[in-house]
Amino acid sequence: MKFAICNEMFEGWSWESICDTARDLGYSGIEVAPFTLAARAELISATQRNRIRASADRRGLQIIGLHWLLVGPPSLYVTHPDAAIRRDTSAYFRELIDLCADLGGHVMVVGSPRQRDLLPGVTFSQAMTFAEEVFKACLDQAARREVVLALEPLGHKETTFLQTAAEAVELIERIGHPSFRLNLDVKAMADESTPIPEIIRAAAPYVAHVQVNDPNLQGPGMGTLDYTPIIAALREIGYDGWLSVEAFDFKLGAEAIGRASIDYLRRVTAKRDGA
Repeated sequence: MKFAICNEMFEGWSWESICDTARDLGYSGIEVAPFTLAARAELISATQRNRIRASADRRGLQIIGLHWLLVGPPSLYVTHPDAAIRRDTSAYFRELIDLCADLGGHVMVVGSPRQRDLLPGVTFSQAMTFAEEVFKACLDQAARREVVLALEPLGHKETTFLQTAAEAVELIERIGHPSFRLNLDVKAMADESTPIPEIIRAAAPYVAHVQVNDPNLQGPGMGTLDYTPIIAALREIGYDGWLSVEAFDFKLGAEAIGRASIDYLRRVTAKRDGA
């Protein structure tokens, strides 16, 4: 498995400094939050996109994709009852698909919990229909640009819609498009009553990407969660993709979080079953 790190924890750093540090720590990939680059994806010019990608390339880093997709612009919403807002949201996903591909990425993590919460009067069933409409309108473009939208279930403290991997898989199966798959976030899986290895095995046909962290909001290995059975389950389903470090508590600093996380990931992935 390959190790990546998310860029938003490097608050106030230049892109080049982020790339230098990620490389020096031993990461081979970077996952980008678009709001750290510009207020809207389309404001990032072709020249800027080329520069961002080239800076990573020169350091032997791959920009693996995007996450935190709908932090901005405002008024976008996946499950809104207003059809015009849903159309605008689909259109913005198409802008993000082009940004992702232009940067060399192949995965877009669809989290953004506050832009999918159930609004007053909207049922779960209605929200599923609204979300299906939003995503179907952009998936053919995703396929053309070789980008996968990876739907991210999130815990009950973060969102009221798609709180479990099973619910996310329900929407994935309903849409039935090869460019619409699943992102598993360890912190979110820890919120479920089902043991994490069982969640991974049940979701196996759909897993496109994995984000790693701890329920304490820091990096993997920086809390009490043991990753040994998690890595074993990922190996069991044949996952050989990215383990992307996404922390939310930055008080220790990006460099310290990045170092502690990759040191732990190296140790735990070096183990074999029973070790």
